Amino acid sequence: CLSERRRGQLAALSIAAVVIIVGVPLWWRTTETYRAWLPVNQINELANLQLQLSADVEVVFARGTVTPEQQKKVPTQVVISLCLFCSSPLEADLSLHTLSESPCGSLVVYVIPESSTLLPEDVDVYIGQRRTALLRIGAQMRVGRTLEQLLAHLEPRIKQVLQVMSFSHTDITAALSDRVRLSPGNKESIADSMRAFKSSPGYEITFSLLNPDPKSHRVHWDIEGAVQTYIQPLLTKLAPLANFSIDSQTLYYAMLGVNPRYDSSRSAYTLNSDSLAHVINPVEARLGSNAASSNPVLNFLLYVPDAHHSPLHIHDHKKQEVLSNAFHSPRWGGIMVYNVNGFYGPEAVFPVDININMAKVMGVFLAQLRLLLGVQSSAPPPGFLVAPCSSTGLADWELDRLMWSRTVENVATATTTITSLAQLLDQIGNIVINDNIAQQVSSAVTSLQLAVAELEAGNLGFALQYSKEAILASERAFFDPSLLHLLYFPDDQKFAIYIPLFLPMCVPILLSLLKIVSEARQKRRERQAKKD
Repeated sequence: CLSERRRGQLAALSIAAVVIIVGVPLWWRTTETYRAWLPVNQINELANLQLQLSADVEVVFARGTVTPEQQKKVPTQVVISLCLFCSSPLEADLSLHTLSESPCGSLVVYVIPESSTLLPEDVDVYIGQRRTALLRIGAQMRVGRTLEQLLAHLEPRIKQVLQVMSFSHTDITAALSDRVRLSPGNKESIADSMRAFKSSPGYEITFSLLNPDPKSHRVHWDIEGAVQTYIQPLLTKLAPLANFSIDSQTLYYAMLGVNPRYDSSRSAYTLNSDSLAHVINPVEARLGSNAASSNPVLNFLLYVPDAHHSPLHIHDHKKQEVLSNAFHSPRWGGIMVYNVNGFYGPEAVFPVDININMAKVMGVFLAQLRLLLGVQSSAPPPGFLVAPCSSTGLADWELDRLMWSRTVENVATATTTITSLAQLLDQIGNIVINDNIAQQVSSAVTSLQLAVAELEAGNLGFALQYSKEAILASERAFFDPSLLHLLYFPDDQKFAIYIPLFLPMCVPILLSLLKIVSEARQKRRERQAKKD
């Protein structure tokens, strides 16, 4: 009987030992939430990130702009002499670009003498279509001055050139407008940035022809040819920033949703600026959307008024007629009204065949597209002359200016996304962190560090590429569906599941252990009594 009791005690102790040594660790290991390692220290450093932007500016002096003493300290370029014999600054800009092409994000300022006839008399600085600028220097600037004094005297003008052609404090503040508290003065200065779309890996551009009265006119538009001629060159130049896809459609019996007012003094119908905000919603319901893509959509609508409301003119807030007869909505698109009442003759046979003047239409849409993509056309400082846009619709320095803003915006967005994800994962311990998420987070942090380093070095092209990689990796990590697997599985549900499973097994073991402990105490008391 004693041996059987002893055997039972050993069996209970063995089972308890197996449960505690093997069972509990095994259960803990197989039921714990897997959380891969994240670079938390590097992410915390990103929260206090301070950007430092630098751009390479090369100043080239032409013959006659420096004294012989000054010339000994700086090598005067010979190529600048070629542009002095050009008949116009536009021709000089092309000649200088052909001889030496500046890399992305850099500027070259050519200092020309006061006697040069390249620039008009009231112009001191000419900004070309490339990454070059012509700066006229006065004769009094160089007489009796050392080279250091001459450069110090030119520094304010060169800073103005840099702010126009590269980036300024306003541009960087506008790029960070969603993350920086703005003063009342800055809110007006970044009004242009508020209408532009946020940075995105891709954009969808939709051109729509709205014909509300197909019984009166049959409208024809060569949208494919117009896009290839006017829009595609701009999008090709913007390829480093994002991918673009274009589609078009024709909508019949599509009304604006706002009844225009008839102005008897002009014998025309008018749309006031107050009613323009009510035009978009009714029209947008007919446009449809690309559900297969998450990219922003830029809508460009050409509206041909029906015969009963023609001609139709848009008026601004000053009750003045808008010359382009078009308007745009921030971060949505633009609408142009195209009147065709001139095609209605006394002997017209309905429906009248009408061919749209696509050059006129695309000129308006191209200007609206520039605004919506963030290409700001601010007024230059006094004494500046800016060359008109080329056939691509975008100057090289305008592309650089947009790339600076987009790079800073991408860095700020990716930093906010990564830090928010790290805080979320730290606060909620039930979220699974797979190796894929950890890899995306590490990739985003590495790309952010490289983007910041390239910005400080002035390598704009590499900085933009790294910033795009950072924002893509951070968004993939933040929106990974595996993060939600155990998000709604709290600890009380775990106890509700595991208690019915382990309680029936643990109660006999605990009772056996308590009985063994009780018998051991009883034997100890009996031995103590015998000794006494």
